[in-house]
Amino acid sequence: MGRGGLRWAATLSALAVFAGDAGAQQRPADPAGYFAEPAGYVGGSFVGADPVGQLGTYIDNGFGGQIWGAMPLEPTNRFRLRADFGFLIYGNEHRNVCLAAPVGCRIELDMNTTNAILYGGLGPELVLVTGPIEPYVNASFGFTYFGTTTSLSGTNEFDSFASTTNYSDGMFAWRAGGGVRMRVSAGRTPVWLDFGVERHENGVAQFLTEGDIIDHPDGSITLLPNRSEANLVAFRFGVTVGIPHRGDDGR
Repeated sequence: MGRGGLRWAATLSALAVFAGDAGAQQRPADPAGYFAEPAGYVGGSFVGADPVGQLGTYIDNGFGGQIWGAMPLEPTNRFRLRADFGFLIYGNEHRNVCLAAPVGCRIELDMNTTNAILYGGLGPELVLVTGPIEPYVNASFGFTYFGTTTSLSGTNEFDSFASTTNYSDGMFAWRAGGGVRMRVSAGRTPVWLDFGVERHENGVAQFLTEGDIIDHPDGSITLLPNRSEANLVAFRFGVTVGIPHRGDDGR
């Protein structure tokens, strides 16, 4: 992790202390418990990503999903420990192939090659203002994995019966960003619409793109891996749900 990541962590920690003290003094009364703070949070979102820098010369964009969970670390629920996991698909190749003789093309197969990015991490989240609209910032420290996998399935089947990882590379990485949540329901299990953006700092990676696997007549292949900085910006749109305290009846 570079100096930029350390600065993000230090800044978030300092802001969290301030927000916690302010929230403890200004938190409004809620006798009915209708707006009671949840015990935790879970969420999921659709993700679209744009490569930045060198990575943009190799791939155009990526699409995928992300899930996360967060646990409050102080009474106002503004400072949280967040864990997340996501994936992005940035390339796909499809071919129809035949079984080997003597069956041949009486049975056709679908061969799919997928270029994907997996990522995950753990880090702080700070909610700047609580209420119907909640802006927040977050940082995460973890891993990123670039992988290209080829699988076979029947033309009338969805599940593959054989797959091979053609190429992969993994690295430590960090991410930082923020967003805003808009509450659409309250009560014991509140729900928010969640809009966010994150910068993925992955460093240098080696990876394949579409067309980087060359097939030869004898069945052998040649791989043409790329090496470059692999940073990107991801845009999220999803839902966050509050987890009620055990035994909380809302009264």
